[in-house]
Amino acid sequence: MKTINGYLMSRDQKIAQIKNDQLMPIEPNLLPLYLQRNGSLVEWLESRAIDRHRTNSRLLKRVLRLTTADDAEVAMRVNGSTITDTFWICLDEEPDLTYEQVRFHQNVFDNLALLGDPDSFNRVNRPELQNSRTPELTNIGSFEKCWRREAGQWWLYKLGNELEIFSELFIHELGRLLDFDMAYCTGWEKGVKSRDFTEGARFNYEPARSLVGDEVDYIFNYRRIRELAAAMGKDYLDILFLDTVCFNMDRHTENYGFLRDPQTGVFLRMAPNFDNNIALISKGYPSDIDRKNDLFIHDFLELLDAIDENYAIPELNQQMILQAIAKVPIKVDAAYVADFILNGYEQVRDHFK
Repeated sequence: MKTINGYLMSRDQKIAQIKNDQLMPIEPNLLPLYLQRNGSLVEWLESRAIDRHRTNSRLLKRVLRLTTADDAEVAMRVNGSTITDTFWICLDEEPDLTYEQVRFHQNVFDNLALLGDPDSFNRVNRPELQNSRTPELTNIGSFEKCWRREAGQWWLYKLGNELEIFSELFIHELGRLLDFDMAYCTGWEKGVKSRDFTEGARFNYEPARSLVGDEVDYIFNYRRIRELAAAMGKDYLDILFLDTVCFNMDRHTENYGFLRDPQTGVFLRMAPNFDNNIALISKGYPSDIDRKNDLFIHDFLELLDAIDENYAIPELNQQMILQAIAKVPIKVDAAYVADFILNGYEQVRDHFK
């Protein structure tokens, strides 16, 4: 990728000058968290690019003539902009470019990104489409997915099998019954769709990876999160509690994070709980229903023993679990699901008796 010269922007505000890929902060408190921690601009751009290993990612790049582009180049095709924050790069050769021109208004490549739609190849060989700004180039993650705009709001569509769909929708419903902050999601015929919880970048989403890298150790991450904002410690524990009782195998540092005020840079709260499709029975019914040697229970209890915060274990019972199951239109072994969750829950609850 050619060297970047220009400005890092938040909406139409210059927050850093860029000379030969190097940042010179203008508004340090407004910089993306990754860059506040002295991360590389190019690496930050790379982290925003679509996963090159997704089959439909390769198809999309073929259509957009980006087959040989590296990740930073792919992100820069849309000036590094995303649906979920206000950051973008204004190059010196585009001094009159505005946020309104950069941010996404439509997505003509949704079916290609989500479904590998072969008809896309017949429609897109026109300059006005090839040059359109698609949020798919900065839509990260390993699952096939796409952004679609419906009634003025962006929705993230993901593919999934029945057990993945059930697990995500059930955990969403159970979290709401527990009065946790859950990103709103619902089913569609081939998967799950989630509403953009930044409300059109009213808030900036910062993934936890910007703070802790790829570290998944609960104790380390809890302490770093508390350093950002003490109140977020309890919200992080809520996410981990639900992960623990619902056996979330895939809570990594790109699928939880924080919401910031774009105007002040202040960290407001944890982002709502999202991305629970690799949990519970998504990969089949675990053989150890008793969960006596469960890694996630061990790690969560170790965290609660290590911290000063007096976390009140939420009340959870069979009726709540069955109520959440009933809200999901997919048939599963409800008795197994309830027993599996309650066996984990009782170990967490009884640890502090």
